[in-house]
Amino acid sequence: MHDMALSMSLVPGQTFSREQAIQWFATHYPNVKQGTVAAHLIRLSTNVQSRLQYSPKSDGSDDKFFKIDSAHFRLYEHGRDPTPISELTPPDIEEAQDMGPQASSESAYEHDLRDYLARNLHILEPSLRLYSDEGIAGVEFPAGGRFIDILAIDKSGSYVVIELKVSKGYDRVIGQLLRYVSWIKKNHAESGQAVRGMIIAKQIGEDLRLACSELPSVSLYEYALAVSVNKVDVARAS
Repeated sequence: MHDMALSMSLVPGQTFSREQAIQWFATHYPNVKQGTVAAHLIRLSTNVQSRLQYSPKSDGSDDKFFKIDSAHFRLYEHGRDPTPISELTPPDIEEAQDMGPQASSESAYEHDLRDYLARNLHILEPSLRLYSDEGIAGVEFPAGGRFIDILAIDKSGSYVVIELKVSKGYDRVIGQLLRYVSWIKKNHAESGQAVRGMIIAKQIGEDLRLACSELPSVSLYEYALAVSVNKVDVARAS
């Protein structure tokens, strides 16, 4: 990214697009995938909360860009722009709070569930592992301006796109999942590399089961959580 900024002769205030960055890498580093380029743009953008998913360096060397809108960036200007986001806070919590306490709770819960599954993908399939490339992991993986909950790799080397719903899974989630699967096939997968999807929800609705009955590349899962508590004895003063 630093080489790209120099090559483009970027100066303060000059904007560039995500597509320009992708094209630059396609010319100079053709082995770097589009999703990886997009993820590094997020990582180096000082005003993007989700940059923390990609562990920007604490020494400030990753404070390179400022995101203007969904597809445009410029150089970060110290002293003019807000202080770079550098403390880990759950993304999207403030937006969810604006929608009410239930939405806020569900948003936080979904992030907790996502992070737990990302660390324990073996409970879905024994050999399933989190995607990782060029320092970018498959949690909240960027895909055409949106984000895949979890991008994983199975034992055969195929991509697995995982979409989470903390409550009931409805048939409309199929469109979202298939859009991500198609994006990975078109922009990220190697020729002949398979891509399939998983939907994980607390409850899988009958409409979703029916919608997936003709889609052999999509698997459905229901999750269940269990909590146990043990009483702690406390010595009481007599």
